[in-house]
Amino acid sequence: MQEKIGKVCATVLKEVTPDNRERARIEALAKKLEKKIVSASKELGVEVDVRVEGSVAKDTWLSEEPDIDIFMRVSTIIPRKSLGDVCLEIARKATEGSKQIERFAEHPYLEAMVDATRVNIVPCYKVKRGEWLSATDRTPFHTDYVKKQLDEQMKGEVRLLKKYMKGTSVYGAEIKVGGFSGYLCELLILQYKSFLNTLKAFAQHKKRIVIDIKGYYEGRENELGLLFKEPLIIVDPVDKGRNVASAVQPQKLYTFIAAARAFLKNPNIKYFYPPETVASPAEELKQKLEKRGAAIIFLTFEKVDAVPDILWGQLYKSQRSLHKLIQLSGFKVLRDLPYSDEENINMFIFELEQRFISQVKKHLGPPLEKEHGCEKFLQKHTGNPNTVSGPYIEDGRWVVELRRKYTDAVVLLKEKLKDGGINAGVAEKISKILRKEFKVFVNDEIMDVYKKNTEFAKFLTEFLLGKPKWLENEV
Repeated sequence: MQEKIGKVCATVLKEVTPDNRERARIEALAKKLEKKIVSASKELGVEVDVRVEGSVAKDTWLSEEPDIDIFMRVSTIIPRKSLGDVCLEIARKATEGSKQIERFAEHPYLEAMVDATRVNIVPCYKVKRGEWLSATDRTPFHTDYVKKQLDEQMKGEVRLLKKYMKGTSVYGAEIKVGGFSGYLCELLILQYKSFLNTLKAFAQHKKRIVIDIKGYYEGRENELGLLFKEPLIIVDPVDKGRNVASAVQPQKLYTFIAAARAFLKNPNIKYFYPPETVASPAEELKQKLEKRGAAIIFLTFEKVDAVPDILWGQLYKSQRSLHKLIQLSGFKVLRDLPYSDEENINMFIFELEQRFISQVKKHLGPPLEKEHGCEKFLQKHTGNPNTVSGPYIEDGRWVVELRRKYTDAVVLLKEKLKDGGINAGVAEKISKILRKEFKVFVNDEIMDVYKKNTEFAKFLTEFLLGKPKWLENEV
C-alpha cells in the first residue's frame, strides 16, 4: 500500500509543481502589477508599500492554478471605514481593462483576471505585529513566518495537500466553501511534516484536533477550550489569540477526515483529479425525480446586489432560517442547499419527505406534576377552534390534537415570503429581492431552468447523486 501511495503522490507532485518557464511568467506578471499599483497609488496621492503575498510569495502555488495576491500596506492615518474604498480605487486603476470583481473579506478587495491569471489586490495597514487594525494586517507576517519555516521538500508536501483538498472539495476559506485556506495547509505540513502524515493524523480524529506549533498554550491546554469552540483548533503562530481554522465548517472537516481514511485504504489519483460532472440528460433527470418519491422544492429568485462573500453569507443565513420554518411547521427536511451563479439566478433547494402532510398533529402538554403549566395548557386549548381532539391525558401528561395551519410546504413558503420573509429570518438583501418576486417549483417543474443553465444542471445532478466523487473510488 505504501508503494501505491508513493506512486500516486509522485505522479501528482510532478503535475502540480510549476516548471521554470511558468515560474518566470508569474514572477514577471507579479512585478509588473506591483509597479502598476505603486504608480496608481502615487497618482491618487496615497502612500503604499506593495508586497506579493500568499502562495506565490511562499512558493506553494499549484501549476496551472496560480493566484497572485498583492497587498497594499497603507498608513494607519487612513480611517478604517475608508480603507476598502481607497484601495479599491487604486486596484481598479492598476488593472484597467481587465475583468474585475469586487470581493469582500473583512473589507472590500479586488479580484481581477490579468493575462489569464487571477490576481487579488488586498489592502491592509502597515502595523507592528500584534497591533492589528484589520484581519488582513496579519498576512505579511504569515508570509514571512512560512517562508522561514518551509524547506523545498515541505513545499512539495503543501502542494500535494492543497491539490488533494481541491479534489475532495474542502479547499477554500471563502464563505461559499467554508473550507481549508492555503495558510492552514502550510501550517498542517509544518506540524506533520508531510502530506501523508497529515492524512494519517486526521484519519485518526475522534473529537477535537488541537495544533499549537509555537507552544503558546503548553501546559495550559484547558484554556484553548474556553477561547475556541471549533472542532479544529490551529493556533496562529503570529497571533496566539486566533484560530486559523475558525472558517472551516464542520461539514468540510468531517469530509476531509472521511476522505483521508478512504485514500489511505485505497489510494487513487482521482482524489486529486475528480472526474468532471456530466449533467444527466433532461429526460433521464425527469425520471429520477419521479422515481425518487420525495418532494424537491426549488425557490428561485433573481440577482442580489452584493459581492460574492456577502451574497453567500446571506444565502446560508436565509437557508438556515427557512429550514427551521419548514421543520417547525411539521415537514421533514431530508437535505437542503442554496445555489447561485452569483450573477442572474439564486435558489434555495429543500428535499422533503413529502410536500403534503396531515391536517392534524399531536401536541404534547406538560406532565401532571407541573400543576401551573397544566392550568395554562388547559385554558389555552379547551374550547379552542383549532383543537380537534382533547385535551386528554396520555402517559401522565396532557395532550391535544390540533389542526395544522399549513399542510402544503409550497403554500407555507409562498405565504411566509410575501413580505420577503423578514419575519422568518431571511437576510435583508435577499428579503428585498423576494418582496419583488420569487418562484417556487416542485420536482420536474424545474426542468426549464435545468435545460437552460448548464452549471445548475451539473449542480442538481450532483445533488441528486448525493455522494462525494471520491467515494466512487471505494465502490
